[in-house]
Amino acid sequence: MSTFLSREATVAAPGFNRWLVPPAAIAVHMCIGEVYGFSVFNVPLTQAGAGWTIPQVGWIYSIALFMLGMSAAVFGKWVERSGPRKTMVASCACFCGGLLISALGVKLKLLWLLYLGYGFTGGIGLGLGYISPVSTLIKWFPDRPGMATGMAIMGFGGGALIGAPLGVKLVDHFKSADSVGVAEAFIAMAGLYAVSMLFGAFIVRVPPQDWKPEGWEPKQHVKPMITNADVLVDVAWKTPQFWCLWVVLCMNVSAGIGILGQASKMCSDMFGVSAAVGGGFAGLLSIFNMGGRFVWSSVSDYTGRKTVYCLYFILGALLYCAVPWTQNVQNKALFVAVTAVIISMYGGGFATIPAYLRDLFGTYQVGAIHGRLITAWSIAALLGPSLVNYISTAKIEAGVPKAEAYNFTMYLMAGLLLIGLLANLLVRPVDPKHHILGSPHV
Repeated sequence: MSTFLSREATVAAPGFNRWLVPPAAIAVHMCIGEVYGFSVFNVPLTQAGAGWTIPQVGWIYSIALFMLGMSAAVFGKWVERSGPRKTMVASCACFCGGLLISALGVKLKLLWLLYLGYGFTGGIGLGLGYISPVSTLIKWFPDRPGMATGMAIMGFGGGALIGAPLGVKLVDHFKSADSVGVAEAFIAMAGLYAVSMLFGAFIVRVPPQDWKPEGWEPKQHVKPMITNADVLVDVAWKTPQFWCLWVVLCMNVSAGIGILGQASKMCSDMFGVSAAVGGGFAGLLSIFNMGGRFVWSSVSDYTGRKTVYCLYFILGALLYCAVPWTQNVQNKALFVAVTAVIISMYGGGFATIPAYLRDLFGTYQVGAIHGRLITAWSIAALLGPSLVNYISTAKIEAGVPKAEAYNFTMYLMAGLLLIGLLANLLVRPVDPKHHILGSPHV
């Protein structure tokens, strides 16, 4: 088994079709992307008979996302050494094992077991499963790195489209006089997701050393923002380029995740629509979040990463400033269109960042570098929702009408994007002194 899981066992044989790798990546990302749909369990968990509150249950989601970033940073170098198959199996064991531990926690009415299971253990599985397929795809598609990362990360963004309705159906199916159905739903999901993730681990391959697509040659005179050299992760994270991109990702995610997490309630408060309509709006944003990951990252292959991020930040800031106006004129269609574009660029920012890292630091340890950069997501997951929740609540308590309570927050989000724009404009090519001496790419 150890031989089968080794990196050497996953080296592709001659003639291997690289287009088999994206399905492997999506098979993993669609499963771990279920974390975006975890909110469907919030209310059933408060009904489990243990007296748990929504804020207490909400920490499960927060811990999971925090551990995603932390585990990706800590295990990034191990992921590069071990290869995608071993990492995907480890991700499966942690994520699905976390669901099983959480099921036990529900049965025993011990909230700390859910924190340990879905939050801590499952969060480690999220981090491992997130970065490994992305790193592998970048190596298979040196000619289209933006499109490649978009394919995988699109799957993560779309995980809730399957995970959320699946969770609801399973809870309803297993609900009885003795159970709210959550524990049984966790067990069933662990089994289903294990099959999909192990399938991805089985078919994934890494390219042989010095492999390149047929008919494609690396450009000898590359663009200023793209290198053919490599930088070690322990060197990369000490460069100003790394921290500029850290701010870029943190600001982009903080602005987008604040809206995504409160989409249904925000739509209901601003336009007085029913909860069902607000839920439909949230679902629509999930589709644009998923689609934007593929479309915008593919566009970046033609425009360049720095240019497309400038577009995210400038257009995004203008659109955030337009949201209060759409509420003022009560134009629901325009509000939906504006927020859909905003969320598409939020998703695009996730998918474009690995290719940006590849451009600056090369492919050698891009997975490990990506892992450390994702700590920006951990901070943003706390910053964005907190700004939206606390500021809008404070405004309402101060007597501001619910429909107008989000206006200041929208302007604040625009300000965050302008900070991201400044950081993006400061990105410069990495100094050659940081390149690996003797690298085959130098």
